[in-house]
This record gives sequence, structure tokens and C-alpha cells, in this order.
Amino acid sequence: MAIAVIQNKALEDMDKLAKLMDSRFRIPGTDIRFGLDAIMGLVPGVGDFSSMAVSGYMLIVLMRNGASGFLLARMVFNVLLDMAVGSIPFLGDIFDVAFKANTKNMRLMKQHYTEGKHTGSAWKLILPVLLLLLAFFTLVIWGMYKLITWIF
Repeated sequence: MAIAVIQNKALEDMDKLAKLMDSRFRIPGTDIRFGLDAIMGLVPGVGDFSSMAVSGYMLIVLMRNGASGFLLARMVFNVLLDMAVGSIPFLGDIFDVAFKANTKNMRLMKQHYTEGKHTGSAWKLILPVLLLLLAFFTLVIWGMYKLITWIF
């Protein structure tokens, strides 16, 4: 019982933090919501790093409260995608408003606890990504080889 209470308290705290980061504020006259993630992203470099640090903290708390390897891999992917695209000036800020990585991660975590989804090993997600990267690098090397043989 005590573990369930701790998990519920931790999840409530992380849910509040996700809302603060992703949807605390509303643009007047619209239904568009944004949070500190989009505001911090306006400061080049420092803002994106700070946002990633908050997302990383959330991942650590969720990991300590029973997130599976597969769930953590999906959450890390959301955070990395948010960081990568979010670091592009102007377009990244629009992406931050639309993507809401922390809210997505909390939804995944709630599904994990209430519906038993997203369980198992991270290899279900990591292996296909590694295979895609291997195929990409193989294609790049092949393309470079063809370019060099064409030139010479």
C-alpha cells in the first residue's frame, strides 16, 4: 500500500510539472496552450538545455516508480525529439507548443500504470532504431563510394 501511495504522489507531482512545462498558459482568444518549455526555448542553448534537464528529472522519477525499459525508451525518444527539433530557431518554438513531450510521457506512464501497457524490454524499440541507423550509414558509405568512383 505504501508503494502505491508513493507512486501516486510522485505521479501527481510529475503530472503537475508536465502541465507547467507544456500547457500552463493559453494564448488569449485561442485554445492554444503552451508552457515553460516553449518560453525557455526562446533563450538559445540555455533554454533548450534547461528544458531537457527538467524532462530528464521527470524520467528519473518515473523510472524510480516502476517504468519499464520499453516505456523509458519511448519517453527518452520523446525528450530527444523535443530537444532536437526544439533547438531549431523559431520553428523549434512552434514545435514545442505543438509536441508537448512531457505531457506525452505522462500519458504513457498513466497507461503503463492503469492499463498495463508499454511493458517489457527496451530492445523492442532500440533494435529497430539501431537497424535503421545501420542501414542509413551503409547507404551513406555506399553513396560516398559511388561519388568517389564517379569523380575518379
